[in-house]
Amino acid sequence: MPVLRLCLCVLFAVGTAAQDSKPTFIAFEAPGAGTGAYLGTTAVSINRAGASAGYYTEAIYAFHGFVRSADGVITTFDPPGAGTAANQGTLAGDINAAGTIAAYYLDANLVFHAFVRAASGGITTFGAPGAGTAAYQGTTAAGINAAGTVAGAYYDANGAGHGFVRTASGAITTYDAPGAGTGVGQGTFGLSINDAGVVAGYYVDSASAQHGFERAAGDAIAEFNASGAGTGAGQGTEALSVNEAGEITGNYQDANDVFHGYVRAGGKLIAFDAPGAGNIAYQGTFGSSIGAGGAVAGYYVDGGGVYHGFLRTP
Repeated sequence: MPVLRLCLCVLFAVGTAAQDSKPTFIAFEAPGAGTGAYLGTTAVSINRAGASAGYYTEAIYAFHGFVRSADGVITTFDPPGAGTAANQGTLAGDINAAGTIAAYYLDANLVFHAFVRAASGGITTFGAPGAGTAAYQGTTAAGINAAGTVAGAYYDANGAGHGFVRTASGAITTYDAPGAGTGVGQGTFGLSINDAGVVAGYYVDSASAQHGFERAAGDAIAEFNASGAGTGAGQGTEALSVNEAGEITGNYQDANDVFHGYVRAGGKLIAFDAPGAGNIAYQGTFGSSIGAGGAVAGYYVDGGGVYHGFLRTP
C-alpha cells in the first residue's frame, strides 16, 4: 500500500492580537467517532473564518468527513460511493476561505477518488486522467486555494504517483517532477497550493529517496534538498506546506533516519530542531504547516517516542 499523503496541515494566520492574548483550547468530537485506540476525531485544516475540516474514525475503523463551523456546529459527510468497511471511507483535508473542502475517499475496492465539497454541501467527485482503478490506485486531493484550485496526486496502474492541479471549472493539468521514479510508491506528490497557484510537494526517485519541489503556476518546477538529507530509500526532503509569500515548510530525514524541520524562503533553506526532539531513528522534528509571516506549526517525537506539538515563530 502506498503512503497516503493527505495534507495534514493546519493553515493559520498569526497576528499580534493572537500572540498577546491567552490561548484558548476547545476540544470537540464528531458525532459517531469511536473512543478506542486509533479511533476518534482528526482535525486537518482551518480557514480564516474559523471553520475546520477533518475526518473521524468510527468503531469499525471506517472514516467519515466532517466540517465544524466557527460557532461549533459539526456537519458530517460522505460522498456517494465511499466505502463503509474498515480502512474505507472519507478522508477530508483542506478547507479554503469560502468553505470549500478538498479531500478524497476510498471505495469498497480501496480505490481512491478525489472530490470537492462546497460550503452548501454539494459534492463533486473527479479523477485525474491516467489514474489507476485497482486497490490503492486512483486520485487524491490534498490542498485547495481561495480560487478553488486543487492540488493533489494520482496513482497510475503501476502504483506510481503523479501530481495534478484542478481549477474550479474542472480543468485538470498533470505533471511529473524531473527525476521522479515510476515504480510503486515512487513519483510526484503535490500537497499544498497557495493563492498564486504555487504548489509545494515532493517526489520519490527510482532509488525511493525523496526530494522537495516547488511548482510555479506556469508549470516550472524547482527541486530542492536539505543539505543534511539522507539519500537512501525513504530518506530525503519533503515539502508539505506553502504560504502566500511562497515560504515552504516540511521535514527531511537524514542518513540516520532522524527527522528535522525546515523553512525555505527566498530559495534559502533553514533547518531547525524543536527543543527536546529525539535524535535516534524515526524521532525528531516535523514541520507541518506554515502560516502568514512564516510561523510554523508541527510536532516532534522525543527520546521516549512521545509526540509533542510546537509553534515556531519567524
